[in-house]
Amino acid sequence: MLITIAATIFVLGLLVLVHELGHFITAKLAGMRVDEFAIGFGPKLCSFKRGETVYSIRVVPLGGFNDIAGMNPEENDAGERGYCERPVGHRMVVILAGVFMNFLLPIFLFFGIFFFSGVSTPNPEPILGTVLADKPAYEAGLKDGDRVLSINGEAIATWTEFTEAVQASEEGRPLYLTVQRGGEELQVSVAPTYDASSKRNVVGVMSALEHKDVGFVDSVTMAVQKTGYLMYMMVDALYRLLLELSGKDLAGPIGVAQMAGEVAQMGIVPLLNFTAFLSINLGLVNLFPIPALDGGHFITLCIEAVRGKPLSPKALYYMQSVGVGLLILLMLFATANDIMRVFVGG
Repeated sequence: MLITIAATIFVLGLLVLVHELGHFITAKLAGMRVDEFAIGFGPKLCSFKRGETVYSIRVVPLGGFNDIAGMNPEENDAGERGYCERPVGHRMVVILAGVFMNFLLPIFLFFGIFFFSGVSTPNPEPILGTVLADKPAYEAGLKDGDRVLSINGEAIATWTEFTEAVQASEEGRPLYLTVQRGGEELQVSVAPTYDASSKRNVVGVMSALEHKDVGFVDSVTMAVQKTGYLMYMMVDALYRLLLELSGKDLAGPIGVAQMAGEVAQMGIVPLLNFTAFLSINLGLVNLFPIPALDGGHFITLCIEAVRGKPLSPKALYYMQSVGVGLLILLMLFATANDIMRVFVGG
């Protein structure tokens, strides 16, 4: 429980800090007055004031905010330094800066992982890297490091040949493996089971990994490529989710906390990978053209740029109300999913 709480605070705190820092820095550079920079919501845990800005940490670590003067034109007391008085282009930059930082953070995290920890790639040889507990291979007595020599008398020279033989087998029908362990050969019988998630027969093993160090330039290149690939995969997943109108895979705060705790127990590198993944997810969701999200704010600024004047306060109020309502419904749905997964087992 302590690991889960600490991991959740670390992950969400870092994501919120980076996101709000993007808004904060660009608002300052655009000449806006920022009255408060806050991490979290609710009552203040601690705060201090430097210059004209109060910096605070609040009780509920599920978000944060920048109190920029003039966000509400009717309450602007900052004159030309108010948000509403700055050029529309400046305001667009401020609104999108949080999302930009959420896309920039994974590049830094992946760079650090690659540069300091190196990279691991699958070993092409038929060597068992990890034998998963309570799976057919484990129950048959196979162990990490075993080399598969043959299956049902057919020689196996590569990991691809091994996986193809398993996938082509019949569920529940034993495969007769010859494996090399140390200096001796062993005969093992293992019956594959069907895995519904991957839609194939499996025996519960993972390939061995080869580790290599990576230089500075390669680390940067690989970090950018991995971030871009994950962005593409997430956009595709979101598109399919909207196309199918299915939210069964949505996770709320409870689900994120559970995953953070599980990943944290695997080590700091998996936790940083999870943080990078979540940061990209947060950035993409914030781009949704929903009022109350950064994407929604950006759309209203685009309308203002085309019209030559901002929308009326009444129109903005109704749009924000609809946006908040949609976000509340989405959060309730995601939380219901969390409860079913964590407490009911659905």
